[in-house]
This record gives sequence, structure tokens and C-alpha cells, in this order.
Amino acid sequence: MGTLLILAQWLVALFVLLLIVGLGAVIAMYVVDKRQTRHTIRRNFPVIGRFRYMFEHLGEFFRQYFYAMDREEMPFNRSQRSWVYRAAKNADRTIAFGSTRDLTKNGTIIFANSAYPHQEEEKTHPEPVTIGADCEQPYSPTSYFHISGMSYGALSPVAVTALSKGAKLAGCWLNTGEGGLSPYHLAGDCDIVFQIGTAKYGVRTGSGALHEGKLRQLASDDRIKMFEIKLSQGAKPGKGGILPAIKVNQEIAEIRGIPVGKDSISPNRHPEIKNNEELLDFIERVRTITGKPTGIKFVMGEPNWIDELVAAINARGPSSAPDFITLDSADGGTGASPQPLMDYVGLKLSESLPILIDKLAAGGIKDRIRVIASGKMITPADVAWALAIGADFVVSARGFMFSLGCIQAMQCNKNTCPTGVTTHDKRLQQGLDPADKSVRVANYHKFLEYGVNIIAHSCGVSDPRKLNRRHARVVTHTGDSVSLAEHYPPMN
Repeated sequence: MGTLLILAQWLVALFVLLLIVGLGAVIAMYVVDKRQTRHTIRRNFPVIGRFRYMFEHLGEFFRQYFYAMDREEMPFNRSQRSWVYRAAKNADRTIAFGSTRDLTKNGTIIFANSAYPHQEEEKTHPEPVTIGADCEQPYSPTSYFHISGMSYGALSPVAVTALSKGAKLAGCWLNTGEGGLSPYHLAGDCDIVFQIGTAKYGVRTGSGALHEGKLRQLASDDRIKMFEIKLSQGAKPGKGGILPAIKVNQEIAEIRGIPVGKDSISPNRHPEIKNNEELLDFIERVRTITGKPTGIKFVMGEPNWIDELVAAINARGPSSAPDFITLDSADGGTGASPQPLMDYVGLKLSESLPILIDKLAAGGIKDRIRVIASGKMITPADVAWALAIGADFVVSARGFMFSLGCIQAMQCNKNTCPTGVTTHDKRLQQGLDPADKSVRVANYHKFLEYGVNIIAHSCGVSDPRKLNRRHARVVTHTGDSVSLAEHYPPMN
């Protein structure tokens, strides 16, 4: 009996010791997680956040037992997100055992490798491309991949700061989105594209009209390289921007010139613009005031509108054309949006980009207008496809959000983003360290362009902008592929 009592006491003591050690380990992990800045989830959710990384690792070995495979999830699948995460962290981006991509699915893009690809010593850097050659202050960026419009308000201040500093490291531009220019956009001294939304936040009068004095003052900042007049966006074609009241704090309200704590809802179009003539007038007005390249952003609806716009430009003369067109895809975006618009309105970029390029070329003004492609292009193959179709530049919003640590929690329209990217909750923002994330932004940009270069060199060209439709093929309904040049023949 005495022996059993001693054994029981030893077991109790061992249990207490293990409990103390376990509790100490949890406390130690909590302290470590709160102090580190590399992992947003662990910093915002100490200890339990570690399980995410364990499940990600184990998922590679148990994936065959679950339904959500690598390429099934929407709007971005695990394979796409994983590539961005690895690029941002400068981790191994190679894979093994074969592609999980269905190469027989209708619409699948395949690049046509050259029998004699360029060797290492023949590789070159992309050449600068000038936007607004006739402007007082044209802009000639070398990079072909840039950060798309995301406003301060839709994104947190720490996220915008990280993007600004990352853009400077990467040598790419940062689009402000329609929420106006914030101190966080300027934190990194990067090149800025200022977006003029339908509410004209940052350049509006009290009644919501264009304030020429504010616009002129912005244009005097050398960091602002271009002005983009937004007609529509992929998240909600036909409707203006929406920023829920819970996100409209004092600072955002002051930058936008709106009341605190009320929904920020932009008009569905610019009141001054109700036809092509007025659109061209407004473009010229902004360009004259600023002296800088001025373009438009829209989602394509009825393609015949492009014919009418081209005809209006040619009637006035090529100098009346926008210096660039940002063509957005209709399959979503970062902002809050009514589901009917996000799901059912507008053309996807895969259809609209070839139409736009060909109509501009047929009208003889493609060389005058630079085309910027936007919409769900977050991997090298996406960007290479757009360049091959004829785009001059590609911009991404959600790709750069992933580089910041976004986990596709689908909370962008709320104030509960767990990674601090789209929330104004200070507790959740503390997990996103701009110093660390800015490097990841630059890494993502670097390795995306590196991946595009790999594709271009495989196809036998030294500069990705030399890719054309003959360098890529698209799988048809038969399961066989045809050249993009055949799939999208030039218009007469």
C-alpha cells in the first residue's frame, strides 16, 4: 500500500511538473509570438496561430484526403497563393512530381517554347516604355509590373506604408486608389499614380466637383507621375466605390473630405462625363492642369463602345487620346461590392484585353495609348499572357496583398481582417510590420518578373515585352491547342 501511495505521489508530481513545463512553454511561445514581426497571424493570435503553419505543412502530405485540392479554391487557389507566399519570402519556388494544372481544360494557356532559347549571357533587362510622350512631364518606367489601385481606407495604414516602401525597393509604381493621397502612400518615396474616382476624393470641392487648385498642388509633387480617371472597376462595374462606415475614421474622413463614421459611397459615374466628348474634354482638362500623363480605367461592357471612343479620338486627333488605358477585369477586386455586380456584370480580362488591343490597333492609335492590364494576374504566367496579348504594363492588387500576408479570409469589406491588411482595428494592425513586409513586397515583384523572364527566354525572346500571340497557345473545347494569333486574328 505504501509503495502504491509513493507511486501515486510521484505520478501527481510528474503531472504537475509537466503541467508547469507545458504552461511555461505556452507562455514562452506567447512572448516570442508577440515580439516577432515576420509572421502576422502568430503576432495577432499568439500560440494558436502556430497551428496554421503546422496544418499547411501537413496538408501537403494529406491533400489527397480532402476535397479542396491545389487548384479548386476561388477566387485564388492554393497553388497560386502558395507561389506568391514563397516568392515574397524568397523561399524555394520549385515543385516536384509533375504539374497539378489541368492542361486539357478549355481556355488553358500554354506557352510555346523555342527550339533554341536564349542562353544566360543573352538575357537583357526590359527597356523603359514612355507614357504620355507629348506631355510636359512624360513618365518612362522600366518595370512592367506594378501595384494596382487600393485606397487608404480599404487598406490599413500599415499595409499602405509597406506597399509604398516595397514599391520603392522594387522600382515600381503604387496606385493610390480612389481614396485620395495619404501620408502612408508617400512613406516610401516611391512613384505614385493618383487615381481620380467618381467622388474625386482628395481633389474635390465641397459639392463634389473637381477642385483645380488641389489637383494642381498634387501635380507639383514630383513623386506623382500620372493621373488615372476611374470610370469603373472590376469589383463593381457600374457602381461607385463603397467604404463601410466602420472604416471611416477621422483621418480617412479628412483625407477624403467626408463625414466621420458614415458610409463612403461614390457616384456611379463622374457627373461631368456622360458621353465620349465629355470624357475627352475631362482628360484634356486634367492633363493641361497637371502637365502629366492622364489616362482612364474601366471594365469593358459592350465592346462597340470602344469603336465609338476610337472614332471620337480620331475625329479630334490622336493628341486628344488618353495617355493610357487601364483595363480591369470584371471578376472581382479588393473592395466591398454588391454580389450581383461582382458575379454578373462586365467582361473578364481574358475576353476584353484582346478586343481592346485589336480595336485600338485597327483605329491606328495603339502606339499612342499605353495599355495597362488589371485583374487576377498574380503569377508569372498571368503577366506573360497579358504581355503576349499586347499589354504594355500589368498591375495587381490582390497579388501584393498576398505578399503582405493576406490569407484570403474574405473580410476585406469588414473591419476584421486577421492579418491587418484591410482593417483599422489597432490590435489586428500590430501584426503587420511594414519594415518586414516591404521587403516581401519587393521580393514578390522581383521574383514575379524573374518568372516572366524565364517564360520569355524559353520562348526565344530577350525582353518579355517582345512576347506576342505566336508565343502562346490556348486549349480549345476539343482538348487541343491553337496559337493565340489564330484564336485572336488581327481586326481589319
